[in-house]
Amino acid sequence: MSGSNVAKAGGRGKRAAAQDKLLFDRALDSLPPDLRWREWMNRVEAVIFASATPVDRATLARVVGQDCNIDLIIDDIREELRGRPFELVTVAGGWHHRTKSAYAQAIRASGAATQPMAEFNQQEATVLIAISYYQPVTRGELSAMFGKEVSRDTIAGLRDAKLITSGPRSPTPGAPYTYVTTPVFLSTFGFDTLRDLPDIEMLEDSGLLNRKRLTDDADRMETRPAEDDEDD
Repeated sequence: MSGSNVAKAGGRGKRAAAQDKLLFDRALDSLPPDLRWREWMNRVEAVIFASATPVDRATLARVVGQDCNIDLIIDDIREELRGRPFELVTVAGGWHHRTKSAYAQAIRASGAATQPMAEFNQQEATVLIAISYYQPVTRGELSAMFGKEVSRDTIAGLRDAKLITSGPRSPTPGAPYTYVTTPVFLSTFGFDTLRDLPDIEMLEDSGLLNRKRLTDDADRMETRPAEDDEDD
């Protein structure tokens, strides 16, 4: 197909999509109130069910009328799922279908193919925990916290899993990159916001984190040579 034909086909596709959007009836004014509400519920649940990631409010608003209260729709869907093995959970600022934890053993015993979970070694898991609590944090600050160097490979592994990303530059000399968690992190671990993280004192008591060591090394971090981490 020539370039001009490809361009024409792409143009037709965009026009068709735009036309479908215009023709899509969100308000459903022709339906009685009870049937209209039921259809809105079905649409919202269908969108959430089909999505591989949590669905936010703005996305759901595209398939229902302006007068539709999405929070009430979600409440009604959750009520209908009360006795089912899966539920509608709030994660990463949106909603997602999740199997209830009570059925995890049955799923494992079945051997059915499921969505793979991110796998970490002990070092990656510990560094991820530290970043989640102390973000934005540099690699040098993480190394000071643990009393040993946190390797670039560890950071790269967490970045490749889309669990962390670069944050603002640190105000310390050399302005090294900081690292912060992502919405994928929240979704993976079932958190709606970072406020849902467990109590940090429990992690310190377990020896996983050492906030005192980080504080004691703060002056040294301010005067140490610039870090050479790259945002790649």
